[in-house]
Amino acid sequence: MSTVPAEAIDVRVGRLQAAMAEAGIDTLLVTELPSVRWLTGFSGSAGRALVRASGPAVLVTDDRYTLRAKVEAPAAEIVIDRTWGWLGDADIDGPLAVQAEVLPWAVVRELADLLEHVELVPTEGLLAGVRAVKDAHEIAALRRACAITVEAFEAALGWIAPGLTEREIARRLLDDMTRRGAEASAFDPIVAAGPNGAVPHHSPSDRPVGRGELLTMDFGARVDGYHADMTRTVAVGAVASDLGDLYDLVRRAQQAGVEAVRDGIGAKELDAVCREVITDAGHGADFRHGTGHGVGLMIHEEPFLGIQATGTLRDRMAITVEPGVYVPGLGGVRIEDVVLVGHTDGERLTTASHDLIVL
Repeated sequence: MSTVPAEAIDVRVGRLQAAMAEAGIDTLLVTELPSVRWLTGFSGSAGRALVRASGPAVLVTDDRYTLRAKVEAPAAEIVIDRTWGWLGDADIDGPLAVQAEVLPWAVVRELADLLEHVELVPTEGLLAGVRAVKDAHEIAALRRACAITVEAFEAALGWIAPGLTEREIARRLLDDMTRRGAEASAFDPIVAAGPNGAVPHHSPSDRPVGRGELLTMDFGARVDGYHADMTRTVAVGAVASDLGDLYDLVRRAQQAGVEAVRDGIGAKELDAVCREVITDAGHGADFRHGTGHGVGLMIHEEPFLGIQATGTLRDRMAITVEPGVYVPGLGGVRIEDVVLVGHTDGERLTTASHDLIVL
């Protein structure tokens, strides 16, 4: 079980309440589990939260988690109920805002029937925007998750060899991160060798790695619920010059992106920094995804960095910077770091080398 200091939880609830006041919301129902965890500290698989204009959050869970809720959520008012009945007894005065992006329509109808005299109003992105700025407890967990990820990568440089399959490499990375203290993998690793590297989200297969190929590994550890996300592309033996040139292009684009990170830069603007380097080299059409995304209690969360992105980076947001180039029939390269946004620059939390490592 994970514990977050009650004082930190109080600050988080206060930040959300300030955002609610600015949006004209008095009462918010939170049904997204990562947000419930962020607001209360509770990490169980069944939880909801109610946040009013003032006072502590209400955590609602079932009787499987009574003791766990008391340990993990000491700052919350705890209600044990498997149904929505507690909401009918919550004495809600005024409209009730719900997370429209995560609450199923069938549940909305059920709540409307239960709360006949309460207006249900949708809100989108309110909590995600508040959660995007990390506190000291979150940053510490992210640092540890990233450190474990780097340690596992650096150890892998000693055992990766031609003949190992993509699936074998993925499995060993997972096992190593767990041995080093990760509670789990942040996501299913991507391991892509040779021409498979041209598929950005390739699923590891039984294809063995060949000598003279590039090998892309996208993986991360999870610590106290917080996700690391790092990609490195290495050479298994000497590679042809066109692959080396491709690597150098992506390295330059990623470096330019990291150097542009700062409080106040637009998410779309940061994407353009990386994209321009790649486009100028004639590979614009081969950069097939956004430049990055936020990381935290979810592996993909606000802010998102892409061509159509909106919003602005703020101090203490944690994002990825991960440009890639994918050429069918040849292969691909992606380099990715978790970067902590600062007032004037960004700090890489994943510190593994960016040089083309030849194994």
